[in-house]
Amino acid sequence: MTTPTTPKKRGRPPKSTTGPKLPAKSKSKPRVKASPAAPATDSLPVNPFVFEILDLASKQKSAAKKVEVLKNYEHDCVKMVLIWNFDKSIISLLPEGEVPYGETNAQTTFAGSLSENIAREAAGGESATGQDIDGRNKTSIRREYQNFYHYVKGGNDALPTTRREMMFINLLQGLHPKEAEVLVLVKDKSLESKYKITQDNVKDAYPDIVWGNRS
Repeated sequence: MTTPTTPKKRGRPPKSTTGPKLPAKSKSKPRVKASPAAPATDSLPVNPFVFEILDLASKQKSAAKKVEVLKNYEHDCVKMVLIWNFDKSIISLLPEGEVPYGETNAQTTFAGSLSENIAREAAGGESATGQDIDGRNKTSIRREYQNFYHYVKGGNDALPTTRREMMFINLLQGLHPKEAEVLVLVKDKSLESKYKITQDNVKDAYPDIVWGNRS
């Protein structure tokens, strides 16, 4: 008489309790991505736009590097913009806020104020100003800064208000869009809303600037 055999069950073989164990999951912390290095403080071309200088300084990680950029590209046009922005004794004779168009027919098919269109084009989009983003055939703050006295108190106070505002609109329309954006910020002393540059940075870079008593 034969002993009946128990049929084998299908499926995976039982886990061995004596075999090699798999390594435990690593408890090391995930790697943190390093923040990108700031661009070199001397990486701009000769006679750069003012917005390029401000942008390069703004991207530096330390105050010392920001100052270094400002020193590397020292020019009266840069100082003029920074003085206008930071010196409280300079009073703009232009309306605060957005810059409107001088004439309705200048708006073409685009909606918004001149300020809004300049900001849109400075960011790389289309604009009613029709300015090319690379700045070809456009003027710059470097070329125009000596005329900025028309727009502040004590510079040319006899200039009629309407004439002054139209001159400023024409200036903005002729500038590279990012240069125009800088002036719109500066007239309201709000440059720091876009660029990480402080008055202390400016004072350290340009100790020759005399602050106050300018109006």
